[in-house]
Amino acid sequence: MTSGPKALAAFRRSLLAARPELDRQLPWSQTSDPWAILVSEFMLQQTQVSRVLPRYDAFLDTFPTASACAAVPLSRVLLLWQGLGFTRRAKNLHDSARLIHEKFDGRVPATLAELRELPGVGAYTAAAVASFAFGVEAAALDTNVGRVLARALANERLTTKVAEALADDVLDRDDPGQWNQLMIDLGAQFCRAAPRCDDCPVRRRCAWRQAGGEDPALRSAGVSTPQSTFAGSLRQQRGAVLRRLGAGPSTARALARVEGIDPDRLEGVLQDLQRDGLIERMARTFRLSEG
Repeated sequence: MTSGPKALAAFRRSLLAARPELDRQLPWSQTSDPWAILVSEFMLQQTQVSRVLPRYDAFLDTFPTASACAAVPLSRVLLLWQGLGFTRRAKNLHDSARLIHEKFDGRVPATLAELRELPGVGAYTAAAVASFAFGVEAAALDTNVGRVLARALANERLTTKVAEALADDVLDRDDPGQWNQLMIDLGAQFCRAAPRCDDCPVRRRCAWRQAGGEDPALRSAGVSTPQSTFAGSLRQQRGAVLRRLGAGPSTARALARVEGIDPDRLEGVLQDLQRDGLIERMARTFRLSEG
């Protein structure tokens, strides 16, 4: 591993110098509002930036605070979430808003421990919100950062423990939020699954580029595997049912006639959505959950 103090310092200087090239001017990176940042982190989980952008501002216009989100039924949140997929995140965000309103007086908590109390908030999301919104010295390790650590700093496959330690070692203590965003942006734009090494602004400080060998990011800690095919998946079926119920309650018989919904799988999909608390059954009809 080529990640001694001198190598870390050189990489840190190189990445900080690349900030103008990496800055994507994303709305959530231009604010310090903890609620807006929390919303963005929920939306961005397993979802491309291009899909989040059209819905982010509309969501915050409707729910500018956690308390505003907590005050409405889940069905309102689900309607604004349509198109983002992985709808459990919408329920987790709504549940988090209610906990923030009830336990934290409507203010997003600032500590890692308190952030981890929020439904759907894991180690990465807690570190991201804490550093972006409150300047907490916490390294955010997501799939983008995992690739950068494995390739540029280590040139070896990393365990979770080693990746977390390396992320903390290289963290810029002067501005941890900016640093985390730069690492994420580097991974998203250059150190991608199919890397753009020739154009990378920190290529001269990349251990993998200098030494060569097999790609160390594959199956390294923090690096997610590709999602399963969407067409014909349970995710697709769930989304089709939720979109139809977004227009109003419906019977199972009517849902089975909707284009894109497989009638042979419908019963299982409805049961799955009920277990997740996303829909409710009322006598013969189903509707989006009122939460």
